This record gives sequence, C-alpha cells and structure tokens, in this order.
Amino acid sequence: MATLIPVTGSFTEYAQRFIDDSLAFGLGWAYWYLWVTVLANEYNAISLVIGYWTDAVPQWGWILIFWFLFLGLSNLGVLAYGEMEFWLSLIKILALIAFFILAICISTGGIGPQPIGFRYWHDPGPFADSINGVARTFVVAGTLYAGTEMVGITAGESANPRKAVPTAIRQVFWRILIFYIGTMFFIGILLPYNDKRLLGSSSNAASSPLTIALTDAGILPAAHLINALIVISVISAGNGSLYVASRTLLFMARNGKAPRFIGRTNGAGVPWVALIFSNLFTCIVFLTQSSGAGRIYSALITLSGVATFIVWAVIGICHIRFRQALVVQGEDPAKLPFKAWLYPWGTYFAVALNIFLVFFQGYTAFLNPFSADDFVINYILLPVFALFVLGYKFWHKTRWVKLEEMDIWTGRRESPDVDVADEPPVKKQKSWWARVLAVVIG
Repeated sequence: MATLIPVTGSFTEYAQRFIDDSLAFGLGWAYWYLWVTVLANEYNAISLVIGYWTDAVPQWGWILIFWFLFLGLSNLGVLAYGEMEFWLSLIKILALIAFFILAICISTGGIGPQPIGFRYWHDPGPFADSINGVARTFVVAGTLYAGTEMVGITAGESANPRKAVPTAIRQVFWRILIFYIGTMFFIGILLPYNDKRLLGSSSNAASSPLTIALTDAGILPAAHLINALIVISVISAGNGSLYVASRTLLFMARNGKAPRFIGRTNGAGVPWVALIFSNLFTCIVFLTQSSGAGRIYSALITLSGVATFIVWAVIGICHIRFRQALVVQGEDPAKLPFKAWLYPWGTYFAVALNIFLVFFQGYTAFLNPFSADDFVINYILLPVFALFVLGYKFWHKTRWVKLEEMDIWTGRRESPDVDVADEPPVKKQKSWWARVLAVVIG
C-alpha cells in the first residue's frame, strides 16, 4: 500500500479510504496513545538506567530533565531528527555487536570465573510460569516491536517510495532477526530469568540484563560502557516515539479528527503544539514514583502492547480490502511495486493472530482468584477503542466504503500501468561492507 500510495497519514488514511472513516478516527487515537505510553515508559527506563551510576538526582529529576531534552530535540525539525537517528543507530549497532562478542567470550569461559554454557536453559529452564508467563510476555513483546510499521509512515516523505519502502522492509526483517533475536538469545544464556536484580523482581537501578551480565563477569568498564549505550538507545527510542506521536496527531488535526489548533506548525514545519500536547500526556510517568510504581509501569506496558495489536490488526484489514478493491476495479495486483509475500493467507493469519493476542494476553486475570484490577488493565482499551469508533460513526453518520467506490488512485506517485519489471535495472556499485551497513543502519 505504501509503495503505491505513499501518503503522510499512512495507515490512518488507509483505514479512512479503504474501510470506514470512523475506524480511522479510532485507529489514529489508538496509535497516538500507543506512542505516548511507549514514550512514558522510555522516560521511566532512562531514569532507572542512569540510576546505576548515581542516586544524587532523584528518579523524577532525570525524567524531568529528559522531558525537556526530548521536547527540544523534536523541535529541531525532520532533517535534524534524521541525522541524529542515523548516528544514534550506528552507536547502538556497534554496541550490540560488542555485546555479542563479549557474551560469546563469557559463555565459553574466555572471560569470567567459569564457563556458563547453556546452564540457565536447564536450571531454572525456559518458560517461566509456563503458559501464564508466555501470555503476560506477549504485551511486552508487542510494545517492544511497535515501530516496525513505521515504514508506512515515512513513505509519504520519501523521494522514491517504490525503492525505499521495499528496501526498508527488508532491513526491518534482518534487524529483527539479528539484533532483537540475537540480544534475547545471549541474554538467555548469560542470565537466569529469576535473577533478583532484574526489573521483574526489583526496581533496583542496575536492572539492565546486559549490564548485570557484564558486571557478573567482572568487566566493570564494559558494564559502564554498555549502560551508557543503553542510555543512548533509550534517547533514540524516546525521540522517535515523540516524533511519531506528534505526526500522527498532526494528521488527525488536519483531517478534523483532533482539535484544529493542534495542527499548528512553526516555520520549519514542526508541529510544535502536537509535540507539547503529546509530551504533556507522558507526565503519567510521574505516577511510577509512587509506592505502586511497579504496578503502574506494568499497566503502561500492557496498554501500549494491546494498542499495538489493535493497530496491526486494522493494518491487516486495510491490506485485505485494498487488494480486493484492486481486483474489483480492474487493476492487476501483479503490477504492484511491492507485494506482500504470503498474501492472502499471511495477512489473514496476521489479523487473526493479533485479535487472538488482544484477548489471550490478559486471560490470567480470570484465574482463581479473579483479579478485577488485572481485568481492567488488560482489556480497558477495547471498550474505549469501540467507543471512539462507534461514537464517531454515530455523530458523523459515516458508512462502510464499498470496494467499487474505494479511492485507490489519489496519492499515487507512479502510473498504475508502469510495471516495475519494465524498468531498467539499477547497477549496484556498493562494496559488501556498505551493503551490510545499509541493512543494519539504513
């Protein structure tokens, strides 16, 4: 969809054009809420990580410092944001590669008191709390993987989305495979899940598993370095979260789905009102400084994870409707600049899986004894989302878009009759290391 129709509103606009305007309203606010809760969690995370070095500044003090820092950085404009993200990404990648090398050395006994091997895969073993633990982990995974869909958002600002979007999609796949899965693999080797210093057991500042593993191996300088790089990673994630939240709100304001004054921009095109509004909402993170900090932090993670599943499910429905409309309106899907590999079954599976995860992630609330608090936290977003969609539909009298009336033309960058296969091949002159760098960094 993004290669053929690269629009600024991305899947929020796709929902409006391909399904129903009311669903676009609910989706837009759900996506904005997703990123402000992710940003709130980043504020909390960075205050915990910095606390590894000093407790001279209270946790709320660090949150306040970075609150103003992110707001200032986000007002520099999209070019500054892109440049900063490039260098921060490079630092993150180099840090993870260094950690992978150290993890191999620690596991084999080259560093540290003795070889670790795969002992923690047997004692305490995998699957903490069996299926219940797996269910609770899904919302955490949803929150951490939120952002893989951002390829569609950036397509509207790309000079050549027919080339940039497929390239970015392939990069996302390899980054997940190497860096996400790789990091989890090595952490699983170096630390048992029941280590009392982890965040799940304590709110101790030294709760980063990477830092704990290096400290246990006696590599204190590397532990400090990794901790510093974690801070840089959180800055990158927080900066990106505020960027996406503000741009989503900007699109909503310009399309009558949010107060119009929120859509104001400065001379550089920065949506400063949306930035301030989004950042103000993250002040809920200060609630984590109370006695129930862990509970509030878990609630934020759960809510953002559920929002992610909702967004991904709607994106899948948009894709199905889009492909159906192409056929009904006489378009040849084979001529699309980029096609989903496993369509249609892959898309149907993705929609069904995300709907399943929305309900499965919170089933532990029904276990004996029933937890009313957990039930509300796990499922409150569903009635709120439905209220937004149905309320907008009732008020504006929107209707389901028919396939034959669907607008699949506005916003196209290329003629629908141009086949990518007919274009002359582009000669690749990059060296192997430049191609690797392009995959991992962008």
